[in-house]
This record gives sequence, C-alpha cells and structure tokens, in this order.
Amino acid sequence: MNPKHLAQLLKQVQGGTLSIPDALNQLRRLPFEDLGFASVDHHRSLRQGFPEVILCEGKTAAQILAIAKKLVNSQGPFLATRVDPAIAKRLTRLHKKTVYHEMARIVAIADPIRKLEGRVVIVTAGTSDIPVAEEARVTAEVMGSRVETLYDVGVAGIHRLLERQAILHEARAVIVVAGMDGVLPSVVGGLIDRPIVAVPTSQGYGANFGGLAPLLTMLNACSSGIGVVNIDNGFGAACLAHRINVGAGTPAKTKKAW
Repeated sequence: MNPKHLAQLLKQVQGGTLSIPDALNQLRRLPFEDLGFASVDHHRSLRQGFPEVILCEGKTAAQILAIAKKLVNSQGPFLATRVDPAIAKRLTRLHKKTVYHEMARIVAIADPIRKLEGRVVIVTAGTSDIPVAEEARVTAEVMGSRVETLYDVGVAGIHRLLERQAILHEARAVIVVAGMDGVLPSVVGGLIDRPIVAVPTSQGYGANFGGLAPLLTMLNACSSGIGVVNIDNGFGAACLAHRINVGAGTPAKTKKAW
C-alpha cells in the first residue's frame, strides 16, 4: 500500500465505485500482515517513502517467497537483498518486471514511471569493492536516485580520482566504498563539501580483519562530513544517501500503483 494506491482507494469510496466493506477489506492488512514467521509491514511506504525490503540471508526459500508474494502484490517497488542465484530465479517468476542484479545480489522491481532525482556518486577504492558498491547503486536507483559510479580509483593510484573529481562536486551525496586500509573516504572528504557515506568492505589481506580495519579507519577519518555504515552494508549506505539526495521529509513521488 503506497500513498498513491491509498489515495485512489479513498477516491473510489468517495465516488461510489468501491463499497466501504470492500475498502475495509483492502485496508485490513494495514499496518502489517502476520504470516506467523514474519510480520509484513505494508505501512512502511506510507511512513518512510519506500516499502519493506527483504534481507534474504538467514531465511528459508519458503519464507522468502511467501514474504515476496505479499510485497509484490502490494503494487509498488520491490527489493530483496543478499539473494543467491537459486532463490533469485524463483523470485523473478513472481512479476514480469522483476530483475535479478547478479553482482549486487539484488532482486528488484523498479517503478517505470518515477523519474530519477538528483545525483548520488558511488566511488570504490578497488574492483574487489564493486559488489558492495553495486548493492548500493541498485538500491539507490530503485528508491529513485540518479546514480553515477567511479570504480577502482583508490589511493594506490590517486591520480585516477583527481582527474575525475569534477564528478564528485556535482553530487548531492557521495558513497565511498573501500576495503584494505579504508582511507579513501577521508581523501574524498578533503576534496569536496558534499556529505559522504563511507562503507568499509571485508576485502583485504589478513590484517584487514574482515573489514574491521577499514571500519576503524573510517570512524577515525580526519575529514569532516563523513558518516560510516557497517561492514559491506551497501544497502544501508544507499538508503542514507538517497534520503540526503532527495531531501529529508520529501514525500515519495509515486506516480501510480501498478
């Protein structure tokens, strides 16, 4: 149930084309639907501007599919993250517009009507960081942000970033994804006045400690205006960058229910 769908429902009741009992039947699932193993939050789009997202890790195939069917039937954008290929194949059968983004490990349905807004730039230190960056890219785009990427521009060859830093100045928010020593967000922060969302990744050799080393580096960044999300959390970075990009408190501009 998104704002546009709710408005259409109320207009139908007002116009006499939908009875009050039928309207109540549709609204009965608000604010959530109890599946026993999950409470599907159909009210989230009205509160936060985007529907509930399925984190597939730790869930059975049956649980994922049951939740997905309920969310897809709500006629709005859809996101499932950390999806393995076997589950992705089954999810893509639920709706003709469903797309599996293999590198991002995301299954999504984007609103084909909504125009992408603003600009979020995603930067990676290395090619190994791209899967996390792709999770951020797909998430931000499905939520409604225009995204541009600068991949493999880390400090080992900083000239690659410096020659393209004009792109950074055009962004409303910048996501910087890095493993190893994790210093790239601080470098980018010293170049621009835009808010930066730093994402440590688990990529690196032994002393990387599965992403703990870059996490601590980013938390101790000397440049200002940097926020840090958890290790490999491209999804969380995209949510924050998208809200910065479109403006906090701006209602979702959903054109129509599907």
